[in-house]
Amino acid sequence: MTFEELYREVLKQTLKPDGKPLPEHEAGHLDCLLYPEKYPPVLRTESCEKCEYDQACEKSCVFDAIVPGPDGKLVIDPDLCTGCGACIEACHSDKLTASRDILPALKAVRDKGKLAYALVAPAFLGQFSEDVTPGKLRNAFKALGFDGMVEVALFADILTLKEALEFDRNILHDGDYQLTSCCCPVWIAMIRKIYRDLMPHVPGAVSPMIACGRVIKKLHPEAVTVFIGPCIAKKSEAREPDLAGAVDYVLTFQEIRDVFEAADIDPGVLPESEKDHSSRAGRIYAHTGGVSEAVKSTVEQLNPHRNIAVRTRQADGVPACRAMIQQLENGEIDGNFFEGMGCVGGCVGGPKAILNREEGRRHVEAYGDDAAYYTPLENPYVIELLHRLGFDTVEDLLHKSDIFTRDF
Repeated sequence: MTFEELYREVLKQTLKPDGKPLPEHEAGHLDCLLYPEKYPPVLRTESCEKCEYDQACEKSCVFDAIVPGPDGKLVIDPDLCTGCGACIEACHSDKLTASRDILPALKAVRDKGKLAYALVAPAFLGQFSEDVTPGKLRNAFKALGFDGMVEVALFADILTLKEALEFDRNILHDGDYQLTSCCCPVWIAMIRKIYRDLMPHVPGAVSPMIACGRVIKKLHPEAVTVFIGPCIAKKSEAREPDLAGAVDYVLTFQEIRDVFEAADIDPGVLPESEKDHSSRAGRIYAHTGGVSEAVKSTVEQLNPHRNIAVRTRQADGVPACRAMIQQLENGEIDGNFFEGMGCVGGCVGGPKAILNREEGRRHVEAYGDDAAYYTPLENPYVIELLHRLGFDTVEDLLHKSDIFTRDF
């Protein structure tokens, strides 16, 4: 039995137990499913005796996370693997796969002694068919046992505001520049591990996912938080020592689709439950250029008379991000706000998205256009939440925002 077959069989038994024993399976595979926190976000499901593709997986990893083990066989270092997924795409033998966290997550969600919240990434719209509105998806999660669904786009609004305030405070002269810090874990890992000299240009902000988890934990300390998105790297981000505890589990859109199918839940036929609180700025984080547009429009609204305008540059995909950084280091590129996304197309091009990235971008843009507010400064829910968290003014995000800040 392959790892994929075992995963689907165990998922079926979890949701609809029939008492049958599991078929014979590879040693270690069940442990990976039951205790994913012990393993890196990318798993090797079969050992490689000899690679006919010249170790393409190892060569694809810019973080040097694939190394020879004591027996000479390639292993994945859990401390170095960011979950970017490049090795999975490079492995033509199909011996690599993403970690599956759904079994412990479902167990935690069904613990009725605790509240459980689904934290849904901005790229979610359209991923579960065109009929699935945010309100219907919210009820689908409730059918699985969640107490509620929270759109992470609201926290993208808050991080947009924080980065805009940072830009307005720090970028005062030609030659100054800022690297966005609040979205893609692969982009941040590249800067931290490969281009460390650029870290002074990165403001200390957590990602919207972490911000959402921290806020929920502050308001409901015992709550279970489960992030759902198209990204494998978020699994690694949630475990980073200075971020751990904000998000208990990270699931992908494909994992959630598997659960809906195994549980016979069709979100498209469920009733509506509308509670959308995010602005256009937060919703468009999911595609390349979205962060840049959000920060630029917010800076212009914060300070319409700035002498130094926001000049954005973007790159998506690891090779393009590295090329942009090289141009930046060589002084060959004009800009003062640089956005990098590890996946081509941004989050909508994530390795575990269900839609292709063009369709995903179309849905994200449409959802952004439907927003009642254009920037976080116009969004009353942002202001209300900040006040509830003890922020008297939006400028307090620069001075007393431990909940939204990390120390790189």
